[in-house]
Amino acid sequence: MKKVIKQTAILASLISLLVLPYFVFAATSSPLDRLKAAGSGASGPYASATPTSLASIVGLVISVALSLLGIIFVILIILGGFKWMTAGGNSDNVEKAQERIKTAIMGLVLTLSAYAIWAFVSSYLL
Repeated sequence: MKKVIKQTAILASLISLLVLPYFVFAATSSPLDRLKAAGSGASGPYASATPTSLASIVGLVISVALSLLGIIFVILIILGGFKWMTAGGNSDNVEKAQERIKTAIMGLVLTLSAYAIWAFVSSYLL
């Protein structure tokens, strides 16, 4: 019971520390509004990206590469399933197929998470 009370107290203190800065800015506009106002006057090298800028081209290359990796991992999962179905009861082939499927799923999860991170970052930078 003491452990639960201690964990609840720690959680409450962490939440209060994270929420505390928003009470400081209660009288003025929010910090995000002030950051947007400061960034809206950007010009020169800090202006928004155009379709031919380096940032847009790099973003397009990354999106295409991650999409191709996703397709490759789906194909690897299909090949692993086909190998498992045609193993004919041979335990070595079944284990190899299961290992291929496991690694393909891990690769697919990594690729999807990288794509999600890139989509999140590019929506704010481009």
